[in-house]
Amino acid sequence: INPLAELTQKRRVSALGTGGLARDRAGVEVRDVHESHYGRICPIETPEGPSIGLISSLASYAKVDQYGFIQTPYLKVDKSNPDKPFVTSEYVYFTAGEEEHHIIASADSQTDENGYFKTETVIGRFMGETKTYSSKKVDFMDVSPKQIVSVATSSIPFLEHDDASRALMGANMQRQAVPLLVPDSPIVGTGIEYRSAKDSGSAIVAHVDGVVTYADARKIVIAVKPEASIKTTRGKLVYDKDTEFNWEAYDQIRQAKMTDLLRFETYELTQFLRSNQDTSILQKPIVQIGEKIDRGDVIADGPSINKGELALGRNVVVAFMTWEGYNYEDAVIMSEDLVKNDVYTSIHIDEHQVESRDTKLGKEEITREIPNVSPDALKFLDDRGVVIPGTEVKEGDILVGKITPKGQTEPTPEEKLLQAIFNEKAREVRDTSLKVPHGGGGIVHSIQYFSKSNGDELGPGVNEVIRVYIVKKRKISEGDKMAGRHGNKGVISKILPREDMPYMADGTPIDIMLNPLGVPSRMNIGQVLEIHLGMAAKKLGIKIATPVFDGLTQEDLKEIMSEAGMSNDGKQVLYDGRTGEPYENRVSVGVMYMIKLSHMVDDKLHARSVGPYTLVTQQPMGGKAQNGGQR
Repeated sequence: INPLAELTQKRRVSALGTGGLARDRAGVEVRDVHESHYGRICPIETPEGPSIGLISSLASYAKVDQYGFIQTPYLKVDKSNPDKPFVTSEYVYFTAGEEEHHIIASADSQTDENGYFKTETVIGRFMGETKTYSSKKVDFMDVSPKQIVSVATSSIPFLEHDDASRALMGANMQRQAVPLLVPDSPIVGTGIEYRSAKDSGSAIVAHVDGVVTYADARKIVIAVKPEASIKTTRGKLVYDKDTEFNWEAYDQIRQAKMTDLLRFETYELTQFLRSNQDTSILQKPIVQIGEKIDRGDVIADGPSINKGELALGRNVVVAFMTWEGYNYEDAVIMSEDLVKNDVYTSIHIDEHQVESRDTKLGKEEITREIPNVSPDALKFLDDRGVVIPGTEVKEGDILVGKITPKGQTEPTPEEKLLQAIFNEKAREVRDTSLKVPHGGGGIVHSIQYFSKSNGDELGPGVNEVIRVYIVKKRKISEGDKMAGRHGNKGVISKILPREDMPYMADGTPIDIMLNPLGVPSRMNIGQVLEIHLGMAAKKLGIKIATPVFDGLTQEDLKEIMSEAGMSNDGKQVLYDGRTGEPYENRVSVGVMYMIKLSHMVDDKLHARSVGPYTLVTQQPMGGKAQNGGQR
C-alpha cells in the first residue's frame, strides 16, 4: 500500500506458523518484551489484538546470521591503554547469547572527537542488567540510539516523549497511509525518511555512474560513465587506461557516442499499476536530461515518495481547540481548503472481472446484443460488448455485456419462425452483464482480455475472462480516518467552509482542529512538541530532523522558537471565523504531519433494501461484499 508497509512486511518476524506457537495457546510471558530483544526486535511495533507480541519487526540495524539467530552491531572499545579506553569505528555483530558477557555502553554515552569517554561512569548493560559502570571497564558501545527500534517506529519524531502503547499505534498506522496525489515530506522528520524510501524498493535507484540522456514519464535512459577516457590510436577510438573519463570534455562524449564505447541503461517506470489495496502505483522521474548521476542515487519517486524521501501525508496547520462540540471523542474538524486544493486526494484503481463459462444449457456469450436493454445503456460498449477505455461510468452502468442461456421447453414451430424472422433471443437468454457496483464509478483505465481460443490458460469450463480497471480520484470526505504519527487518530466529523474556520492574527485560517482532551490521558506529548517545532521550522523556512532518542532538547526547542519569533508557550490569539471576535483563551497552533489512512468511508458505506438470504437459516447475508443486511 505504501513504501513503509512494503519495507516492514519484508522485515517481519513471526512466532506463529509451522513449528511455532498457536495464537490461542501463547501465554503472556511469550508475548512480553525480553532483554534479548535489545537491538534485535522492536519492542514497540507489533499488531494490536490476538497476535500482539507474537508478530514483531526487526530492529533498524539487526541482521539474521547463518544459523537463524538475530544479530545486532556494536562498536569496539580499544583498551590497549587500560586507563584511557576509546571507542573505535570498527563494529562487530553479536547474537543475544554472545553479548551477555560484555559490558556494553549505551549509544548516548558522551565521547569526544577521538572517541575517549568524557565521563568517569557510563550507563551500560551486562548480563541483561542496565546500570552505571566505570567507563574503563566498557568493552563495546551501541552503534546508534535508534538501533533498538524498527524502521516504522524510528520515523516517529519525539518518540521518547510518547507513551509506548500510543507509539505502537503510530508505528502501525503509518503503514496504512494512502499514497496521496501530491505527496509532501515532513517538515519535522527523524532523518530516516530518505533511507527507508530508497530501501523500500518503490523508488528507482541508479545502478551506475553516468549522465541522464533521456527522461520522461515512461522511461529514464542513463549513459554509463566509461571506465577510462578515450583516445585515437591509428584512426581508431580506444580507451586510454591511464586517464579518467571526463564528462566535461564534450568531444569525448561525442566520440564515444560515434563508436559503441558508450553503454546505455534504461529504467522503465511503472504507470498506474493497481496495488492489492486498490491504490495506484505511479513512478515519476526526479532527474533532468544532462544531470550527472552517482550509483545509488534515487532517479524516480514511487508512491508516497517526494524527492527520494518518504512522504506519507501532508504538513498542515493544526490548532488544539474545540469547535461547537464537533471534535468530541477524537473527531477531526477540517477546512474545506484541504478538499478544494486536493491536499488529501488519492487515486484508486478498482478491478472488476467477468467470466464466460460453459453451462449445462449451452455457452455463455459476451456480446452487445442484450435483451430488454435500452440503446442508451449500450452506447459506451464496442462491437464485442466491452466498455471503451476512457469512458466515464457511474454505478449501475454496463461494463461488459453477457448473456446466459435459460433452460426452457422446446419452442413451437410458430415461435421458431418468429425467432428466425425477428432474431428474437429474449425468450431463451437472461442478462448477466457485469455492471458497476454501488459506490463504484470513475473512468475506465484499461481492459484485459483473456480467451481459450488465444491460448490463455483459464480454469475448467471458462472460455473468456475480461478484467476492467476503473480509476477514480477520491477527495477527503467526512467519515474518513486520519492520524498523526503519535497514535493520535480520529475520524473527520465536519468539513467547514474556509470563512468559518478560526484564523490567526495575520488572517491565515487553520487547516485542522483537534481536541485538546486527546492529549493528557493518552500521554503522547510528542504531538505537542511536533506542532511547536513544525511552526518554528515553517517560519524559518527549514526542515528539521530530530532523531529518535537523540533529538531536540527542551533548550534547543525554546531557542528555535524564539529565533522564529514565537511566544514561549507556542500559543497565539485566534479569531472566530464567523464573528471575527478573538477567542477567550490563547490556543496552541502549529504544523503537524497528518496522514490519511486507508479506512475510507466510501469503502464502508453500505445499504440494501432486499437482497440474498442464507440458505439454512433464511437470515439476510452478512457483509457489504455479499450485499448483506447484517454487519
